[in-house]
Amino acid sequence: MYGFSTKFKGSFDKAVTRVTEELSKEGFGVLTEIDVKATLKKKLDIEKRPYKILGACNPGLANKALTAEPDIGLLLPCNVVVREEEDGSVTVAFMDPQAVLDLVQQPGIHELAGEVKAKLERVRDGLKG
Repeated sequence: MYGFSTKFKGSFDKAVTRVTEELSKEGFGVLTEIDVKATLKKKLDIEKRPYKILGACNPGLANKALTAEPDIGLLLPCNVVVREEEDGSVTVAFMDPQAVLDLVQQPGIHELAGEVKAKLERVRDGLKG
């Protein structure tokens, strides 16, 4: 499995706001925000439900990872998806950093990935309340 998710009780826009707030509590900033719905509408004239990909980064942990393995930037940042389902509910899904970073066979990366995953799991759990 390469990710984990939760249902959010509230609107799509509120979910994006809350995810950003919860990420901040764990030391993450959002470096990128890709509005997939708007992009597909503009480029292909296709209507889709709201869908955003947030590229989250914890600078301190990213620095540790880059120090251990310079090419690890190919696997960063940690993506978080906020999507509206067909029934109008909202799902927030998180990349599992252990599944991705365990591809890197460098000392300390496995432990670092576990630390990042624990933080993202706390973000997920913070969305449930």
